Amino acid sequence: MVVAESKPVTEILDMIKECKKVVVAGCKGCVTVCNSGGEKEVGILASELRLARKVAGDDLEVLEYTCERQCDPEYIEPLDDLVKDVDAVVSIACSVGPQYIAARYPFLPVFPGLNTVFIGGAAEHGVWKEYCQACGHCIIGDFGGLCPVTRCAKSLMNGPCGGSSGGKCEVGKGTIDCIWHLIYERLKNLGQLSRLENPWGFKNWSTSRDGGPRTMIREELRK
Repeated sequence: MVVAESKPVTEILDMIKECKKVVVAGCKGCVTVCNSGGEKEVGILASELRLARKVAGDDLEVLEYTCERQCDPEYIEPLDDLVKDVDAVVSIACSVGPQYIAARYPFLPVFPGLNTVFIGGAAEHGVWKEYCQACGHCIIGDFGGLCPVTRCAKSLMNGPCGGSSGGKCEVGKGTIDCIWHLIYERLKNLGQLSRLENPWGFKNWSTSRDGGPRTMIREELRK
């Protein structure tokens, strides 16, 4: 899932300092799972913004709405009536959300309420870790289902490096597992250590960001 974190309220207040009425728009997708942009967080942020402006002697009207998803244009459509007389939208979705809202309402300021951090998963309650860089060519099948591109601090295709000690990476001062140690142990358990006998060449980054923003097309799903 996409993992995001809330921007400081002071930063959001500065973005909307000229506004008298805004919509805080949440998303029921990934950011709800990581407790950053769901319906509950919409209510919390809206209350914080109202209170801060009231204390400053400059009242702010805040409308609240949580979209099913902000990464699909059809789910943004319900905002049409809400945004008719507002000064701006504060989107608390991943950074795709505010860009889709901005595209739908070309004359309405749209501000991000979150910082999009990475693609990852839950490690424990309240803790999320990065597992994928969306490089466009997944190779984890050759590494026991583990990703050296993302989870190695140096994105090494052949490891471990000299900075690995006791199964830990030199980055993070002993708090980060060396993914190459984990890959070795995983392949050993699977009886597949032979996968490490042939060195890998350079990672092909042509499927990543080298060609600019990427597009995926499924012809059978197009209308």
